[in-house]
Amino acid sequence: MIKTRLFFLLILFTIVTSCGNYKQIPYFQNLKLSSPVKESIDNYTPVTIQKDDILGIYITSSSAAESNAPFNNKLNRINGNNEDYTNTNPINPFEGYLVDDKGEIQFPVLGTIKVAGLTTTQLRQSLKEKLTKYLNTPVVNARIVNFKISVLGDVAKPDVYSVKNERITILEALSLAGDLTITAKRNDVLIIREQNGERQYVPVNLNSKDLFKSDYYYLKSNDVIYVQPSKTKYAPYDIGYRNATLIVAALSVVAIVLSTIYR
Repeated sequence: MIKTRLFFLLILFTIVTSCGNYKQIPYFQNLKLSSPVKESIDNYTPVTIQKDDILGIYITSSSAAESNAPFNNKLNRINGNNEDYTNTNPINPFEGYLVDDKGEIQFPVLGTIKVAGLTTTQLRQSLKEKLTKYLNTPVVNARIVNFKISVLGDVAKPDVYSVKNERITILEALSLAGDLTITAKRNDVLIIREQNGERQYVPVNLNSKDLFKSDYYYLKSNDVIYVQPSKTKYAPYDIGYRNATLIVAALSVVAIVLSTIYR
């Protein structure tokens, strides 16, 4: 009778524990899903250029291609022939202008240009104004070619991910990493950000819809996302370690007993 009661108590404990753990799994738990919900987006700010960014800048205009060439000499072409302007010989996307510690780049003809703190849209406009002295109706294309984020911890595919469009949210980053595993702590995800000479450590809660209003919902270049594992992740290893310790202890006792008997 006592064994039966213990059995049912064990089952009840397992059910309660399982329900308690499940409550930590769904995202955005305070979001009402009974009807469509709309809200304004007021926490997005465009990415600004920082030191160590690599800028891809390509200039075209209504002037002859040879006139544009001096402004594109930092963008080597795929086949190595920078005088070949055909469509089959595009710009190598891995070339560009490194932003130095002063937040400046050295641009052909124009010289030193302060770019740190500007968005790529502002940089395009600034260059366009400067280039009107040399080119007819210049068109400037500019972007950050080394924009990347890192995702590590309790996710399916931890890695460093390149971002092509300079706009990515924490949810998109976690999707790239294959989402959190079932054992990850969703209410304590850490964002590490280095900006303007400071390092910030910011916890975010994926269980709450308040995430969408966070200033850190939209990521910046070089952001790191760390997903902490819950104790559930460690439990199988902990139990295995304890069992192994008990087995070793038991074998030690048996060895002592046998040595005493056959002494």
